Amino acid sequence: MSSYQKELEKYRDIDEDEILRTLSPEELEQLDCELQEMDPENMLLPAGLRQRDQTKKSPTGPLDRDALLQYLEQQALEVKERDDLVPFTGEKKGKPYIQPKREIPAEEQITLEPELEEALANATDAEMCDIAAILDMYTLMSNKQYYDALCSGEICNTEGISSVVQPDKYKPVPDEPPNPTNIEDMLKRVRSNDKELEEVNLNNIQDIPLAMLSELCEAMKTNTYVRSFSLVATRSGDPIANAVADMLRENRSLQSLNIESNFISSTGLMAVLKAVRENATLTELRVDNQRQWPGDAVEMEMATVLEQCPSIVRFGYHFTQQGPRARAAQAMTRNNELRRQQKKR
Repeated sequence: MSSYQKELEKYRDIDEDEILRTLSPEELEQLDCELQEMDPENMLLPAGLRQRDQTKKSPTGPLDRDALLQYLEQQALEVKERDDLVPFTGEKKGKPYIQPKREIPAEEQITLEPELEEALANATDAEMCDIAAILDMYTLMSNKQYYDALCSGEICNTEGISSVVQPDKYKPVPDEPPNPTNIEDMLKRVRSNDKELEEVNLNNIQDIPLAMLSELCEAMKTNTYVRSFSLVATRSGDPIANAVADMLRENRSLQSLNIESNFISSTGLMAVLKAVRENATLTELRVDNQRQWPGDAVEMEMATVLEQCPSIVRFGYHFTQQGPRARAAQAMTRNNELRRQQKKR
């Protein structure tokens, strides 16, 4: 037993309650003050509870954060900067480091034939790059230079080994042009049941009024010629999803519906999925990439809809749960097999 443990043994049988009963009120008050100050570094306690209040001033008023920051900034500007112990004069001391030349031992020296020595001495950077690729020194060049040198019978590296630090130049990919669809004209054609209108594409038009989208869905209820209806990235929410669900219950000609990349929640997706059960002509449905994950219940409903609707042969959604994913994959395989058998007949 160490000396410290022996020192603690004499305090083992002390009755703390008996000691507290014998203390006077003044001693108890002093003990209370000491206990308040015994753990000032406890980070689990608030700052005001780590030690007793030692402020003797009365409060001057409520805290004004802006005035306090202004006062602190003014105080900082008024404090004089400390002078350097050794003033900086810009003088450079010492000598610059020069790496000593390493002498190559005789056993490591390589002697080539005079013809090879002359060829390497007169070789250009591009030729040296091709030679390095042939000798499998791929660390001296970029991947493009390496594979070009191996696959081509000619010298194709015109920039040399020094171009390894330069990135490959790729052709810039231009942005997609804006959707030229005239929404008002499209709405009139849908309402008039235009025979030549088979696709309604409003993708990436983000300033469509909510009322106009609702009117478009309302007009789609009686349209018999439109086969594809796409509302990708139109900032549509649950009201539009409910309008699409009402449209699916009455429309009997639509084959493809795409509402990806929108702000539809689980409630709106559930309404669309329930309406799909009452539609027998829809063959393609895409609902992926919404603003928030719809949840397990919606994914289970998706798998159930695919199992109960054999007409759907293409479904766009990335499942996060293994159970619904497996059920959906099995249902899609079965639906496509049924469609193949119907075409053979």
